[in-house]
Amino acid sequence: MSTSHLPISSKLVANRPKRPLWNTIGSILERDKRPLLGVAILALFVFLALFAPLLTPYSPSQTTFTPLAAPSLKHWLGTTASGQDVMTQFLYGGRVSLGVGFAAGFLATVLAVILGMFPAYLGGRVDTLMATFTNIMLVIPGLPLLIVITAYVHQTGPATIILVIGLTGWAWGARVLRSQTLTLAKRDFVIAAHLAGENRWRILATEILPNMLSLVVANLVFATIGAILAEASLEFLGLGNPDIVTWGTMLYWADTGEALLNGAWWWIVPPGLAIALVGLSLALINFGIDQLSNPRLRVNRSRKNRREKGVKP
Repeated sequence: MSTSHLPISSKLVANRPKRPLWNTIGSILERDKRPLLGVAILALFVFLALFAPLLTPYSPSQTTFTPLAAPSLKHWLGTTASGQDVMTQFLYGGRVSLGVGFAAGFLATVLAVILGMFPAYLGGRVDTLMATFTNIMLVIPGLPLLIVITAYVHQTGPATIILVIGLTGWAWGARVLRSQTLTLAKRDFVIAAHLAGENRWRILATEILPNMLSLVVANLVFATIGAILAEASLEFLGLGNPDIVTWGTMLYWADTGEALLNGAWWWIVPPGLAIALVGLSLALINFGIDQLSNPRLRVNRSRKNRREKGVKP
């Protein structure tokens, strides 16, 4: 949109030099180390999952080892009741669990943007019907709905679980994006673009969506956390494919094999701890995303650091 259609005050804002994005991110990480810690934890698990074949010489389905052997130099995380190497299952299981989590989170975020932002800007009956449908989806309990759907779907592999979680996990994000779109639609720069003759879809893509990008990314983070937990829950309940190794199926087989009664803590702790740490890493990353989208949080954080160092603001 050309600045010739804007009033003088809007021209001054539009022509004001913007701070580079990387400089803003750098200043956030300099004051707050939590997002950096989150990125490091997540990068570690992604690295372990991607290079699993190089990090272990065994196959996740190999059953030629001593059953329920404690951790040792040969088997760093011990073995299962079937004689499988837990470390190998842990590494290969991360591939599926992280892949399902990020894919389902991305699908849920895309649906939240389409079903939340677009109807809100179009308004009228479309927005009313979509808002009603979103509220209905919010009322329905998430996990029971997932259980019912997966129970009636055959061949519940990773692709099926991605679709089920993605198609049922978009409502919260859609409601948040809808409310933000309704607010931005009344801003001067959006009204000016509309008066300048810009197409509605172009206004959505070039004026509204860029101002909601950090909110969309934050929704992606929380949708991914929810998807990883939902996938693990479904697998633990036996509603997934037990022949595919994931962190969820590891917990399912550990429960089936009575790992706690046999004192095989090494069979339960690795997948459970991995799910918790991945969720923690994404939550820590979201602290940085919040500060990137809300300058007031950066100011408050800076003042807090100064007070802790004894420097007057």
